Formats: sequence, structure tokens, C-alpha cells
Amino acid sequence: MDQLSDLKAILHSKRANIYYLEKCRVMQKDGRVLYLTEAKDEQLYWNIPIANTTVILLGTGTSITQAAVRMLASAGVLIGFSGGGGTPLLAASEIEWLTPQSEYRPTEYVQGWLSFWFDDEKRLQVAKHFQLLRTNYLQSVWNKDKDLKNEGFFIDDEDVTRAFSGFANKINRASTVTELLLIEAQLTKNLYKVAVNRTQQKDFVRNYDSTDNANSFLNHGNYLAYGLAASTLWVLGIPHGFAVMHGKTRRGALVFDVADLVKDALVLPWAFICAKEKMTEQEFRQQCLQKFTEHKALDFMFDAVKQVSLQSGAI
Repeated sequence: MDQLSDLKAILHSKRANIYYLEKCRVMQKDGRVLYLTEAKDEQLYWNIPIANTTVILLGTGTSITQAAVRMLASAGVLIGFSGGGGTPLLAASEIEWLTPQSEYRPTEYVQGWLSFWFDDEKRLQVAKHFQLLRTNYLQSVWNKDKDLKNEGFFIDDEDVTRAFSGFANKINRASTVTELLLIEAQLTKNLYKVAVNRTQQKDFVRNYDSTDNANSFLNHGNYLAYGLAASTLWVLGIPHGFAVMHGKTRRGALVFDVADLVKDALVLPWAFICAKEKMTEQEFRQQCLQKFTEHKALDFMFDAVKQVSLQSGAI
């Protein structure tokens, strides 16, 4: 049992790894979790450092043993089944999370969250707070990321400044979540224009079903952000259905709320940059995850949700 406790020594917000695996078998062997791949003439085993892993996504052609699931559960690792490339094969399909059932997660965060959630006004205030945190994070990331600056993304450029002009005032004046969603959509639309101008993707039109690289990378990067958000909420013990912005009838809506904290800052610019560079899906995924780590996206999500929960929505 001491060994199993040691597997949770690293906080989820500090864990370094998110794995996407395909065409392999995940198993437990000699007290470790491994994945087995079959080369032309040999079988290769690769170790997964589960104590330092947040999520394992199992893509096409994968299988997993019961013993491996037991060890992953004891380390608090989320297991997800996904379509190719880490995203669902169909837009309507969701990644299915398998969460450990022998878990004693903290209750203070869900109690704090639910203490304000049934009050419409407090829930609206939290939604506004999330929008302001989102823009502050974007401005911080774009201001210090040298790679983005090398690609022409400067926070003080005229078109970027214009995109944010009056945003905070509009958010503060909004009286309904519907208004907030419209303001958010307009900001994202303006940021798309910024990214299009920097990367010369002149024919871009946002379409979730489109197969061009920019749209595919946006979808892919968003699902990576959803994985971080789902991990954050699971660790803090907050059910995904208690959203503050996205529809209350959607079971996973709070995942979208939390993922929105980082999507525009990180996924949006790199989707366009990687599309311009004609990168593969795997190369984009690696770039995206590297930036999540560099700018501590998971830490930021944890801090935001914990702050709201502990203050019971009194922002």
C-alpha cells in the first residue's frame, strides 16, 4: 500500500506527461505499466512513468489489461478512449473517461462550487471572472513567448489591441450568459483575423467539419485543452455538468468553460502557425503540449477553479 501511495506523490497540476497511444497494447509487467508495439520482426516494450502522468488517451488499434487499469487507477491517471489523433472520429462523439473509483478526493472544492452555482447572479459573476482571467492569460502569454513574437504575434500590435478594446467593459456590463457568449465569440473571431494576417491563411473560414490543416489543428488542440480541463475538474472533485457559461443541459459543459481559459492564448495561434509550416498532426500535437507545459496551462486551470471554489463565487 505504501508503494501505491507513492504513486500519487506528484500533484496532478505538476505532472509532466500526457500520453496519446495507438496501435499498441497497454499492460502491467514487473510492477510497471508498459505499452507494447510490434515492429516488423520484434516486439518492443516502452515504460510509462505513471506517477508523473496525468492522462493516457488510447486511440485506434489499442487494448489495455485489467492489471494495467488497476495500476493507473492507483496512480490517479485518467484513461481516455479516443479516435485517431487524440480526437473523436465523429464530432458528436465524446472521449469516454475512466476514473478511479477508490479515490478519496477533496470535498471542499465541490462544496464551494455548489454553494454559488444555484444562484444565477453569482454564477454569472464567475462566468465574467473566467472571461477576464482568459484574456489576462492570453496577454501574459503573448507578451513573453519569444516563439510567438518570432511569428509576428505581438500583444501591443494595433489589430490585437483593437481586438481587446472595450472587452473588459463589455464583460462587466453583460447581464446574461447569452450576452457573454456573444462577446466571447466576437473576441475569438477577431483573434482569428489576427492569426490569419500573421500566417497568410487567406482562405480560412472556421468550420469544425473542415479538413484543412488550420481547422483540423484547432479541433485537435481544443480537445487537448479539454483533456487538461477534465483532469483539473476530476482531481478537484467537481462534476462536469455544473457549468457557468456553456449550456446547463450539456453534461460536460464545465470542461468547455475551463478549457476556454487557455484555448485562445495557446491553441489558436499555434494551429495557424503549424498549418502555415505544413506540419503533421503529430508535430502540431507535440508543439501544443510543449506550450501547455511552458506556460503552465494546467497550473493556471487549477488555480482559477480553486480560487472560485474557495471564495464560493464571491469574485
